[in-house]
Amino acid sequence: MRQQPIYQIPRKGLTVWRLYGLFSTLLVLIITGIICFLTYKFEGPSLIYLIVALIVLLVLIGSIWIPKIRWNHWRYEVREHEIEIQNGLFIVKRTLIPMVRVQHVDTAQGPILKKYDLSNISISTAATTHIIPMLITEDADRLRSRISELARVAEDDV
Repeated sequence: MRQQPIYQIPRKGLTVWRLYGLFSTLLVLIITGIICFLTYKFEGPSLIYLIVALIVLLVLIGSIWIPKIRWNHWRYEVREHEIEIQNGLFIVKRTLIPMVRVQHVDTAQGPILKKYDLSNISISTAATTHIIPMLITEDADRLRSRISELARVAEDDV
């Protein structure tokens, strides 16, 4: 079996994934807060402690633990004839994208990524789109250009 891809997402990407985790758990917190209020109003304070413990557990899992595992598993490598992407949480998936299949490459940057000077690269083939997330913007632009050049060369060789 091949070695895993050598490049990892920058550490800033872990910070952004943790922020995303906080935002997603915020919605859960709002819903849970409403449930806590209704429980306290109609049932008394006995269930509140259990619900608060669950809230704390959800925040820890969603904003600290899961982003760390995700960051540890995310790797990528661009070779002359293929792009390899490894990702996953508990089940690690490795994908090889042949350069001859690459149709176009985009970079995207939302407001949070812009604040941290990060970008996502989207690699489109006829069937799917693959994303390499959370790269430093300058590196993402260089990598986009390199993939584009390698895809052109691979297309010329066919």
